[in-house]
Amino acid sequence: MSELEVTLSQTSPIPLAAEFRCQPGELLALVGPSGSGKTTLLRAIAGLYQPQQGTIRCAGQVWFDTAKRLCMTPQQRRVGVVFQDYALFPHLTACDNVAIAMGHVASSEQRERAEQWLARVRLQGLEGRYPHELSGGQCQRVAVARALARDPWVLLLDEPFSAVDQVTRRRLQRELALLRETIDIPIVLVTHDLDEATALADRLCVLQAGATLQVGPPERLYRHPASPQVARLLDKHNVFTGTVAETSGRRYLTWGPNRLEVETGLDNLEPGQTLHWYVPPSDVILHRRDRPSRGERENPVESTVSEIIVLGGMALVTLSFSHTRETLRFEISTHAARRNGLAKGETVIVSLLASGIHLMPDAALPQHEGAQP
Repeated sequence: MSELEVTLSQTSPIPLAAEFRCQPGELLALVGPSGSGKTTLLRAIAGLYQPQQGTIRCAGQVWFDTAKRLCMTPQQRRVGVVFQDYALFPHLTACDNVAIAMGHVASSEQRERAEQWLARVRLQGLEGRYPHELSGGQCQRVAVARALARDPWVLLLDEPFSAVDQVTRRRLQRELALLRETIDIPIVLVTHDLDEATALADRLCVLQAGATLQVGPPERLYRHPASPQVARLLDKHNVFTGTVAETSGRRYLTWGPNRLEVETGLDNLEPGQTLHWYVPPSDVILHRRDRPSRGERENPVESTVSEIIVLGGMALVTLSFSHTRETLRFEISTHAARRNGLAKGETVIVSLLASGIHLMPDAALPQHEGAQP
């Protein structure tokens, strides 16, 4: 089992406090703003950068351990890397670019093996072409074939689709998803595209300033961010502050003039405690003017439409409230928005489903995958 385990820390020049694992056959996406240390972590795994402290293990083999003063060279680590610019040798053909990674294979077998790898990434017939004769998507596939030709224990992808157009990007994403079914090694992906990370990754590792803030499946992180910081890094903005209250032994959350029922999370909290809470856009239900809506009686709150932006078939709605500066955002079909007369300045009522409200009492504390949401 070639599990990858990374625990790295340093204070400068690039702060790091990262910890994550990636199982064989799993794709872990490192996400976070520019400067959050994503590429630095990839370079450290590959042996191209040496942090001040920490360990890197793969398949039970120690690649890096500062306590033992051990640091394997990039050549000693079985790592396949696909860089953002692909880093193909311009004077070599596609076949030769792949074969050059096969120092562990007898020279008499390298060409045949290289052709096999190119076939696996659907580049049959293009073996003799040079990088300048290939499209961006084809160069990317050559780079993937070369990375896998090393028979690596881990595959590292650094923004591999950023240099191609949107149509090619989607096609390459599908091809990566298919390729994953045939390779049983950890894959670590660095991307700025949250949609891409959500579509491809089994788990996300949210980073900021080199620190791991939360690790888990995309759906879990989108519904249960560990902190307001994580929510905003994942482009989720419905984060508010409320206070725990209790009446006749029944606990609820007060938010301005509103009393909110919460399905889980209040039992271990004390009345009077102030905390952050979050509601996913999918759990915001607009009250329809013509007939009752699902959840209409559940946590109804009055609001004002402060912004509505129509993007094709969907409308992005922002609501404001009299008791807070924070706004609430959700999406609705353009047809439904028009049918309900949604317009800037209109007063509307929405329900915040109790099952969707997520409490963050320990928002100041980093949460790793083992912690409870």
